[in-house]
Amino acid sequence: MNRAALPLAVFAALAILLGLGLQLNPREVPSPLVNQPAPAFSLPDLHQPERTRSPEALRGQVWLLNVWASWCTSCRLEHAVLVDLARGAEVPIYGLNYKDRRDEALAWLLRFGDPYQATAFDPKGLVGLDYGVYGTPETFVIDQQGVIRHRQVGPLTVDVLESTILPLVRRLRA
Repeated sequence: MNRAALPLAVFAALAILLGLGLQLNPREVPSPLVNQPAPAFSLPDLHQPERTRSPEALRGQVWLLNVWASWCTSCRLEHAVLVDLARGAEVPIYGLNYKDRRDEALAWLLRFGDPYQATAFDPKGLVGLDYGVYGTPETFVIDQQGVIRHRQVGPLTVDVLESTILPLVRRLRA
């Protein structure tokens, strides 16, 4: 009887752990960077490669960093939301073009609209690695002191903007 009880107990424990794991939301990946200074970088501008972009230049304002790529299908899903958000001018959006080709990224923005104040070009994805990006799109809310206050994994939706991102931006500005 004891020989049969051990495998049954192990199976039951594994089934419970699997059941708990299936209830987790994969978009809620904790980030060690939240409440930490945003990693510094200096990258060429997507549109004007002779210019560089750096988060240091944005100190003093609350802003969004949206990591995107022209090859990313989920980025296309969120793009209309970003364009509408940019039209409302409630928070500036800066892009980080990730592991992309410059010509394809520029053509993509020309075709679908450019919601970004500026876009840094990260063709090798090294800055993305510093931010802990493991897929696109990802969006970071960064405060006036350059501290990451929120990380959104996956496409932004109107619901996420209204329930999480914009209320946080308003609190950070207060």
